[in-house]
Amino acid sequence: MRTASRTRSRFWASLAAVSAFALILAACAPEEEEADPVDVPEDVEEDPVEEPEEEPVEEPEAAEIEGSIEMGRATWDTEYILSEIYFQLLTELGYDVTHPEDNELGAELFYQALDQGDVDLWANGWFPLHDPFFEETENVAKVGNMIPAGGFQGYLVDKASADEYGIESIEQIAEDPELQELFDFEGDGRADLVGCDAGWGCFEAIETHFEEQGLDETIHHVSAQYSVLMGDAIARYERGEPIFFYTWTPNWTVGALVPGEDVVWIEAPTHPDGEDPVEGVEGCVNDPCDIGWTANDIIVTANQDFLDANPAAATLLELIEIPLGDVAEQNLLMNEGEDGASDIERHAQDWIEDNRDMVDEWLDAARAAA
Repeated sequence: MRTASRTRSRFWASLAAVSAFALILAACAPEEEEADPVDVPEDVEEDPVEEPEEEPVEEPEAAEIEGSIEMGRATWDTEYILSEIYFQLLTELGYDVTHPEDNELGAELFYQALDQGDVDLWANGWFPLHDPFFEETENVAKVGNMIPAGGFQGYLVDKASADEYGIESIEQIAEDPELQELFDFEGDGRADLVGCDAGWGCFEAIETHFEEQGLDETIHHVSAQYSVLMGDAIARYERGEPIFFYTWTPNWTVGALVPGEDVVWIEAPTHPDGEDPVEGVEGCVNDPCDIGWTANDIIVTANQDFLDANPAAATLLELIEIPLGDVAEQNLLMNEGEDGASDIERHAQDWIEDNRDMVDEWLDAARAAA
């Protein structure tokens, strides 16, 4: 019993000692101090972070465009407006341009002069009609595509005659003496077709057509100044007389003599350039219409050396597009009396201003290419 009692006494004594030591440690530990809050004045704003200033980007200065251009134009006045628009745009670009009226040439002479560098360009290329002239050159290029398929052409007669005699093709006229007499205005026994000026691409095409098909035996291709001949034809029509003529678009003639109302396109299926019949030809005797002529692209042709030396002009020529309807509207104004040089100049100015946004894009691209 003494041993057990002594053991318990030692246990309680040890426990008391440990407790006392723990109290001493607790009393000696340092007290944690709470940090005082930092007062931020309400009226103090944070300083803005300054962004680094960007260095101004200097726009490259546009190259000054200099140089001269010897511009030509075709002898058919229906496209004077095209030449005038190009003349004004090239002048606005900065070139010293000879007015195209100073170099008015037929197609055959023009391509020769262009190839030799006597002129630099014109806006009156018709392809494939002008291929025979183009293929004879070595230093001439086609540029852009101003009026795709804008050159539609063929033969027409007055609608009254077509309806009365059932005329549908030029072959009928060539084979029927009664029709030859109907259209014989010169009294030589052959029908008279108002055709193209010598030197025009259409003159060569009509001559080839007539010779290869034997049409020249009974049909006379009347060639002189086209606008004068057509003036006579319109006067005959207004007197109630029959008419037989060639025309093309764009042209004032289809405004003065409306296909389907005043006149009709007749077919020419044996034409050497004939293609598949065309659907939807307004005023044709048949639909589809075997007009016998290939639709032509109206484009710029230029001297290659000139293009190489003048990238600004080359770029502008590549970009210009002019709707066929706009040319037809201007041609009608000419037919109504606005056909002087100052009229055509004004027409071109009006067209440029009406299309100023597009024109400025062309000019900016041309300046960038300089």
